[in-house]
Amino acid sequence: MANTPSAKKAVRKIQRRTAVNKSRRSQMRTYVRKVEEALSSGDKDAAFAALRAAEPLMMRAAQKGIIHKNAASRKVSRLSARVKALSA
Repeated sequence: MANTPSAKKAVRKIQRRTAVNKSRRSQMRTYVRKVEEALSSGDKDAAFAALRAAEPLMMRAAQKGIIHKNAASRKVSRLSARVKALSA
């Protein structure tokens, strides 16, 4: 357990950041799931719209350090390829 005042404050700060990061990660996963559902249903317009909404969230999560930037780029790339294949 933290003993010094600075360590106690650090614990409080970590708890706040953890809550924010969990929220951002959950929101990102929800938007990615919407893209996946649109792809599985075969609705190209919905898939494109969902991807347009999900991409900024994934890249913002990478900027904030929630996921690695290469992981975000990889996810966007793979989803984009699947949406493109659906519309072609």
